[in-house]
Amino acid sequence: MELLQKIIKFGVVGIIGMAIDFSLTWLFKEKFKINKYAANTIGFSVAVVNNFLLNYFWTFDSGNKQGAYFFFIKFAVFALIGLALNNLLIYLLTEKLAMKFYLSKLLAIGCVFLWNFSANNYFNF
Repeated sequence: MELLQKIIKFGVVGIIGMAIDFSLTWLFKEKFKINKYAANTIGFSVAVVNNFLLNYFWTFDSGNKQGAYFFFIKFAVFALIGLALNNLLIYLLTEKLAMKFYLSKLLAIGCVFLWNFSANNYFNF
C-alpha cells in the first residue's frame, strides 16, 4: 500500500511537472521560436526542479532536510538520463514515425515517468 501511495503522489507531482514542462516548452517553441529540442530541455529542466522539491518533501517525505543537496544531485542525474530518453523518444516519434510534436512529447513523458519513479524510489529516496 505504501508503494501505491508513493506512485500516486509521484504521479500527481508528475502532472504538475508536466503542466510546467508543456507550458514552458510551448512558450519557448511557439512564442520565442527556439529550437524544439532546446525548448523541450528548458521546460523539462524547470519541471525537474519543481518535481524534486515536491517529491522530496511530499512524495518521499525525506526526513533528512539537511541533506537535500545530495538528494537533488542524484535526482538531477536521474532526470538528465530521463531527459536524454525524453528527447530520444520525441526524435524517434516525430522524425521517424511522423507524429505530432506534442503527442510525441506526451508519450515520451509517460515512458520517462516509469524510469524516473523507479530510479528515485529505489536509488535515491
